[in-house]
Amino acid sequence: MPKHRKSSHKSSHRSSRKSRSTFSAILRRPVVQIGILVLAAALIYMIAATANGGIIPGGGLPVEVDVDTAYAMQQEGAFVLDVRTVDEWNQYHAPGTTLIPLEELPARVDEVPRGRQIVVICRFGNRSQDGRDILIEAGFTDVTCMKGGLTAWRAAGYPIEP
Repeated sequence: MPKHRKSSHKSSHRSSRKSRSTFSAILRRPVVQIGILVLAAALIYMIAATANGGIIPGGGLPVEVDVDTAYAMQQEGAFVLDVRTVDEWNQYHAPGTTLIPLEELPARVDEVPRGRQIVVICRFGNRSQDGRDILIEAGFTDVTCMKGGLTAWRAAGYPIEP
């Protein structure tokens, strides 16, 4: 019986060694090594973008701004795009903003001016992220969205039009 245990231990040791050698063989494959390098580069890029305040590549704006920054940008001439629905817009909106509902934005991106900073807003700040991403995909680089949406805008005491 002790002999059986000893041989079981040896076979267990051999299978462990075999697993390690199989794993090593996989790691020596060029395609796996390239994949690991690409993954590492992507992680480094994401960390750098986050450390950079989430700056959009090719642009100078953070991916998202707070309500005070958005208001200041509007006062300095930024184009403020509201992506809510027409019904929401009719209830209230920030003065000087332009309405293009989110579901219409992909077909209407040519109505958004190029060469200006753009702040995308909505009610709570969720749809504005999608609007920002649509504009980025359409080649806009100086675009951001506002955290908290018009709910935060009103709470901060900034002007609203009925």
